[in-house]
Parts: sequence; C-alpha cells; structure tokens
Amino acid sequence: MTSLPGRRGRVAATALLLGAALALTACGEQRVTTADAPSAPPSSSPGSPAASPYVEPGAHDGAPHYRENNAYRLPGEMSPADAKDARKEAARIEPVLKRLWGRKKWDPKSVRAAMLKLGYEEERTGPKGERLGGTLTVRGMEPRFETDHYVTPEGARVGLRVHPDACVTAFVQKTNYQVSTNGPYVETGCFEPPSGH
Repeated sequence: MTSLPGRRGRVAATALLLGAALALTACGEQRVTTADAPSAPPSSSPGSPAASPYVEPGAHDGAPHYRENNAYRLPGEMSPADAKDARKEAARIEPVLKRLWGRKKWDPKSVRAAMLKLGYEEERTGPKGERLGGTLTVRGMEPRFETDHYVTPEGARVGLRVHPDACVTAFVQKTNYQVSTNGPYVETGCFEPPSGH
C-alpha cells in the first residue's frame, strides 16, 4: 500500500472508510450506478437470495430443509402390513360417509353415531393426554381463513387409529367427503395439524 502525504492521504483514507461504511449499511440492497453497471444483466433480481444448492430428498417444491422445518406436518411411515389394515378399515368407512353425505348428515353427532355402529370405540385420554383406550375420534371441521375472517364450515372429521403407526382419516361436509390412510402426526395423532406453528 502506498502512503499518501499529509492532508490528501487523510482525505483519501476518510473517503475509503466512508465508502466501506456505506456499503456495510446498505442492508442487503443491491445498488448499481451507471458507472459500475455490469454489461450483462444480473442472474438474480435485486434483493433476492440465491437458490440453495442443497435440496433435501423428498422436499416439497425443492425447498431446502422442508422436511426438517415441517416435520410436525408430515405423517409417520406405516409398515406395509399396517397400511393394508388401514386400507381395509377405510373401505368400511367410505360407504357410511357416502351415505351420510347423500342424506345431508355431516354434523359430528350423526357421524360419530354411524362410526360407533361399525363397532369402533371412542378414544379416551387421561389428564396428561395419555391414551387410555378406544381408537375413534370425531370432531368438527377446523376453522379456515376466508377473505378477512375465520369460518368454521359445517361438517365432521374422523380419525381412526388402526395401529400405533396407521390411521384412517376422513371428513364429510356439505361439498364433499373423503377417506384416506396415513401414519400418525407427531403432535396431533391421526389428524393433520393446522397450518402455521
């Protein structure tokens, strides 16, 4: 580095420090003046982070760390034998929900009564959330945000624990009904947890 004599050196050093300070306080904004504009357009838009080279296996939309960040929203794995048992129970439940839907009976009380007639027992839990028996849970629908407020649609959700690693989940509401199988969720058992955490 060449030293500049006297006042000119101090002015140059001060300008250099001010330039560095301004660059550091830009808060991630990219600013290009005509003097230092590149000849080719930049590959990413100003302020957007570069895409991560790491894509986690099984990641939704290729998002890095998707599975890690959304573990609570991902169902557990079912063994092949238990998945087969869950599909068998789903086949028993589907015609009952179809019939209820056709009769416009989708309230939790009617759905619970129909499920109990299939021989399922309501799940019971202790004061600390421990399972005490039973395999069936019937609840109302989850509230969902529409336009500017939350709305709880009419209908019922069904969760049936077939095995510790296998569930049947279903719903019936005014517009439709659906029955599916899945492994349990870490925090919410057979039911998919609501979004946001």
